Amino acid sequence: MSNLAEITCFLFDNGSKRPESTSSLRRIANRLARQLGCKTEAVSLLHSNAVPATELDGQQARLLEESLEAFGAAGGKIAVVLPLFFGPSGALTEYLPPRLKVLATKHPHTRFILGKHLESPDDDSAELLARAIHREISSTITAAQFSLPTVVLTDHGSPLAEVTQVRNRVGEALKKPLAETMVASMERRDGDEYAFNEPLLETALEKSVKNGEAEIVVALQFLFAGRHAGREGDIAQICAAVGEKYPDLKTVTTEPIGESPEILQLLVRRFFEAAN
Repeated sequence: MSNLAEITCFLFDNGSKRPESTSSLRRIANRLARQLGCKTEAVSLLHSNAVPATELDGQQARLLEESLEAFGAAGGKIAVVLPLFFGPSGALTEYLPPRLKVLATKHPHTRFILGKHLESPDDDSAELLARAIHREISSTITAAQFSLPTVVLTDHGSPLAEVTQVRNRVGEALKKPLAETMVASMERRDGDEYAFNEPLLETALEKSVKNGEAEIVVALQFLFAGRHAGREGDIAQICAAVGEKYPDLKTVTTEPIGESPEILQLLVRRFFEAAN
């Protein structure tokens, strides 16, 4: 393995215009740095630099590309570019690789190593993610004083079937402790070619009501409480809209799992896989 003193880990997410997401990312990066024993920076692919620094303890959010450019220009040795993404999204497979090639050509003395996303069918990562989500489900059920609720595991939805398969594998792992778990997507693109995202969350909620369910836990396969999973976000609005149709329905959502110990465990694993 490379000398840890020569490595800087750039932990990056997709980015958000909500300051809470960047603050969470920074906390994860700090914990990760202690686990790895090397410098770790929290950066985002896009969006986060639009958040005023005054909402981030006076420290402006940084974007990945500009941070890697500065690292190369300063003579940095090895950059492990570590994604905080559940699956192989287009950002990792299409957007970022050509940009890393440009940086490598511009700074030939610097190695830019792109790490792997969190979940893989080749290891127990789906089970670890399911464990983190199950813990949130359990605490949410207790707080809501539900008895035997339906659980709907929800991710964002993706134009890539490989990303939706990640959600499906996590859902299968979650069925071990919670046999009746359903899976759903928050949204999808139009067209039959994107039907693998079905059912949508709205559809799953309505189906549960029609099956006689009155208590539903929406389990979030989200890392942070941004505009989708945050307060008054898209998922909250979907649940509220269904609740207006069915006044007897009670829905609660879990907290995102970005700061869970399982996520940290997987990030450590993916870092050393990349650095070796």
